[in-house]
Amino acid sequence: MTDDVRETLVSEVLALIEAGPEGDASAFDALALRVFAHQYENNEPYRAYCDAAGVTPAAVSGWQQIPAYPTDAFKQEIVTSFPLEESVLVQLTSGTTSPNQRGRIFRDETGKRLVFAANRVMTGACLFPDFEAGQRCRILLMAPGPDLAPSMGMAIGLDQTRRHFGTDDSMFLVGRTGIDVRALVGALDAAQRTGVPVALVGATSAFVYFFNACRKKRMRYELPPGSRVCDGGGYRGRFGVVTREDFYTLAQEVLGVVPSHCVNTLGMAESATNYFDSTLRDAVRQVPAARRKVPPPWTRVRAVDPGTGTVLEPGSVGLLQFYDLANLPTVLGVQTDNLGATMEDGSFEIIGRAKVVDGRVQELPSERAVGPMGDKRVFRLLESYVNFSIDFKMGRITSADRKMDYLAARSAEEESKGASPEDAAKVAASCPIAVEEMVAAGDDAEARERADASLDAFQTQARRDTPR
Repeated sequence: MTDDVRETLVSEVLALIEAGPEGDASAFDALALRVFAHQYENNEPYRAYCDAAGVTPAAVSGWQQIPAYPTDAFKQEIVTSFPLEESVLVQLTSGTTSPNQRGRIFRDETGKRLVFAANRVMTGACLFPDFEAGQRCRILLMAPGPDLAPSMGMAIGLDQTRRHFGTDDSMFLVGRTGIDVRALVGALDAAQRTGVPVALVGATSAFVYFFNACRKKRMRYELPPGSRVCDGGGYRGRFGVVTREDFYTLAQEVLGVVPSHCVNTLGMAESATNYFDSTLRDAVRQVPAARRKVPPPWTRVRAVDPGTGTVLEPGSVGLLQFYDLANLPTVLGVQTDNLGATMEDGSFEIIGRAKVVDGRVQELPSERAVGPMGDKRVFRLLESYVNFSIDFKMGRITSADRKMDYLAARSAEEESKGASPEDAAKVAASCPIAVEEMVAAGDDAEARERADASLDAFQTQARRDTPR
């Protein structure tokens, strides 16, 4: 495929993104087929995966037939539809199934344009739907900045949010020693005093930590109407068990922010577009609707049966697949370990990470929002089996007779990883876990050490992988 054809694709995808959530959803199918053809031609690992599944561009007539690439496969391959030397941005995957074995997502200038455009448009439409063009507010970012974690997707994305929607006094509030509580309290006091609304955006764990601390100290704020909270990034329960409804109750109790102005977002390094709750957008448009995530016109989401891969009817819980035209430089469709269900109107809600019992994915989520497969040997063996399946489908293992030898070797390899604190310190924790360690760093010396090790690993990985 020529550069001119690729640029035409890029222009059409960008136009669909810039049209926003109200754009022409019917344009997706034809564009998806052309993007798939481009990726099949230029992305060797993905082409091998499609060939193993018996699917080629000539054989598909709709996006529903295009294979979704497993997120675990990003740990085994460099998955790009462009020459790697053109890469300008690298992110580490969340690594939830094994923090010691992490994928890297590379994007070229085109990929950077697409991912930044998609999330600028979605953030504006879902978090700031009541803003006039060019309007800004003070944004308090409950997460680390890209100076600390240059390959952390959350840090990169929130810095873009700050640049496009934040006033000059917007700030990142999570550093190596935890949340800058003094700066946060000062900013909240200022908002109360001046009556100017603020937006608090960041890691779920950071909010839970702060809410619980305020509750203990009986601190309450009444932020000006129009203030809002946006959380994402996972939560493991270090700071106590907090359900989603508990979270909204705490936001109103501690900050005075009503539930309609609390927006959860789902983001994945493997997929370009972030998916936001529709609550604030619906409230502004006076649309009565339940809390849900509505995919924009350049994306599609569906749930599949964990055992058979069969697409499920709306309302049935399964593993979620995300198809995103903004993934043009990588792969169109991504198969995740997120459990959720779609609705009749195409919207969806995520329930959690998949829970695996005796090698079978359960329809109930893991108790841990991060690290669904845990860190027990049986789960590491299961992950080895998943990796074996990918390798076998891609032709890297030619004989099924080698299966047990391969699994034994991978299991031994996994056993050697993270076996001691010294080994664990050599690898980066997943993005949500790293943020949680940073949040806890102010009160926990061990968390501080783990946070330092994770941040150092993020920085080292970014320096090593960023082309020069």
